[in-house]
Amino acid sequence: MDKFDYKAALKNIPHKPGVYQFWNEQNELIYIGKAKDLRNRVTSYFNKDQNVNAKTKVLVTKIRQVTFTIVDTEVDAWLLENSLIKKHQPRYNVLLKDDKTYPWIIIKNEHYPRIYWTRTIVRDGSKYLGPYASVSMMHTILGVIRDTYPLRTCSLPLTKQNIDAGKFKVCLEYQLGNCKGPCQNYQTEEDYQHSIEEIKDILNGKIGAVIKNLKTDIDTAASNMNFELAHRLKRKYDLLENYQSKSTVVNSSISDVDVFSIASEEKYAFVNFLKVMNGTIIQTQTIELKKRLDEADEELLTIAITEFRNRYNSQAKEIIVPFDIDLDDANIKFTVPKLGEKKKLLDLSQKNVYFFKRDKIDQYEKLNPEVRSERLLTQMMKDLRMNQLPRHIECFDNSNFQGKYPVSAIVVFRDGKPSKKDYRHFNVKTVEGPNDFATMEEAVHRRYQRMLNEGAELPQLIIIDGGKGQLSSALKSLKLLGINNQVTVIGIAKRLEELFYPGDQYPMYLDKKSETLKVIQHLRDEAHRFGITFHRKKRDKGTLATELELIAGVGKTSAEKLLKYFKSVKKIKEATIEELQEVVNMKQAKNITLYFEKDKATSD
Repeated sequence: MDKFDYKAALKNIPHKPGVYQFWNEQNELIYIGKAKDLRNRVTSYFNKDQNVNAKTKVLVTKIRQVTFTIVDTEVDAWLLENSLIKKHQPRYNVLLKDDKTYPWIIIKNEHYPRIYWTRTIVRDGSKYLGPYASVSMMHTILGVIRDTYPLRTCSLPLTKQNIDAGKFKVCLEYQLGNCKGPCQNYQTEEDYQHSIEEIKDILNGKIGAVIKNLKTDIDTAASNMNFELAHRLKRKYDLLENYQSKSTVVNSSISDVDVFSIASEEKYAFVNFLKVMNGTIIQTQTIELKKRLDEADEELLTIAITEFRNRYNSQAKEIIVPFDIDLDDANIKFTVPKLGEKKKLLDLSQKNVYFFKRDKIDQYEKLNPEVRSERLLTQMMKDLRMNQLPRHIECFDNSNFQGKYPVSAIVVFRDGKPSKKDYRHFNVKTVEGPNDFATMEEAVHRRYQRMLNEGAELPQLIIIDGGKGQLSSALKSLKLLGINNQVTVIGIAKRLEELFYPGDQYPMYLDKKSETLKVIQHLRDEAHRFGITFHRKKRDKGTLATELELIAGVGKTSAEKLLKYFKSVKKIKEATIEELQEVVNMKQAKNITLYFEKDKATSD
């Protein structure tokens, strides 16, 4: 029996809420669980220090595969787990024999509809909302509705004929103000139905108006010194503030539907499938398709739909998809939802397929680093509107301190990775004072003049750390060398991560999460780090040399020789006259020793 490599499996599980599934060697589903944090929960099963019962230990020994479905909230995880356990009834799960686990709020299909809660769904045209993971929350919502809208609670058949015939009389609920007496025509059916429509909005999550009214009632009760009422209303207000009207995973109004979504790469595509029956998700799976002829997403999704429906023998009359499908079937309705519950189901499917795609690509690229490099460079070429892959990229940055000690730095990336052996520094030679544009112009000219002289291959992409001014200065040098049309050159401004192109008035913005922008930022940050390190060394060396020049008989040349030989002022202070004479003459050595002795005495 093969041993399960749980450490490798855990790396691919996210820190998100969802449902996990354990499979055995025969590819049988043996356990379904929910988690607020999927990775932490699944990891706990394999923690040897944790005390677990014998049954759990046996379960762990049988695990050969872990799959999962991510959702938005912990509540959604509870509900999805519940529906999947009922469908598959795994061996190691507590058996759920009926659908009475979670309560629903029902708007009864009748004249003057009643509103109450139930654990049993009857397909009689009534409206069911939920399910509710929190029973107390459900009762709070019903309480607020009854306090706000006087509704009947009786089960009388309030047809127009019965009411007109005077078969009913108002009851105590009418006398208490909890009902407007529709049984005796004291309330019209149109007025009653208007209240029902508002209640539907509340149950669908549109509770802003109710919360606003509750706040007013609380203030009124407090002003009238009715603190007991204010306290009761405040409790309802707090619960409503945190209220989630219903799950994005389960909804009774959606019955017998298949949901599909797709995410594709250059060579692969991934399709997620959700099977919804009687308002609950009973099946979820994601598959991988390998492209052969650069097939379009529409073609691949059509193939996957056929495969899944045959595999699970689905007879659903409605299929939810992310875009229109050119598939003629009189028995199937294709829906591309824009809003509502079906759109939430599609979003859930897309969330899972995108995660599955990223996970699979990461695994593949770890085994084949060259594939990741090729994909990344291809994406950069598309994003930056280039006509060749940017296999060789160079980035320039300038550093100075109030115009002093100016330096330039260049970093080099090859195939998307730093090539540190090719990094270079430039001591600025022709620029006086703090002139960042002239400094950039000099550095770019010197760099590519030398490459041309040596016959070296030019980069495909040059990045200038700065805005339009620095970019124009760099372009001036490239034009002077006659290579401005041989390379792509862009500038990046730090504040808003704006990308500037020569001659383009407006900057280009890349998605903040795009890999192309991350590589450009890495280049920029690396150039800044490399440049500032060299700049600080030069500045510190210049500061120390200036201090040594204060000593009688020691000039700039002697100070630089001393620092080069002893490496630091501290070692110069500690050196004997004989050691100093290895670099300077006897008189200078004595003056240096005397200077530091006086300095030490002053400090003491």
